[in-house]
Amino acid sequence: MSEDKAHFPPVDPVMTGIKGLCPRCGQGKVFDGFLKVKPTCASCDLDYRFADSGDGPVVFVILIVGFVVVGAALWAEVNFNPPLWLHFILWIPLAVILSLGLTRMLKGVLINLQYRNNARPGEIDRG
Repeated sequence: MSEDKAHFPPVDPVMTGIKGLCPRCGQGKVFDGFLKVKPTCASCDLDYRFADSGDGPVVFVILIVGFVVVGAALWAEVNFNPPLWLHFILWIPLAVILSLGLTRMLKGVLINLQYRNNARPGEIDRG
């Protein structure tokens, strides 16, 4: 992947990841649909087989969304004491929307950081 530096200027992995753009050229889309990664970039033909985000983005999403939604629900309960049905109407859709949006963004950022840092699966040194 080091030969790409001469042909493509470096891109910011965080901003291109949030936008779901290619980590090499910053032009092509990474996602085919909502969360499925394309096989290659349409602009620069980068093979996305290296991209394996695993469960990393989802762990951060659970922590972030849980903190925001539970904190807001507790604050609303203490200050306003709304009925239970209002909690369901407010917090369940908010948790779903935030979870889906953040999962896509964090998956894109993780794929871009994997490319930038030349990440690959761990290997056992048998020598």
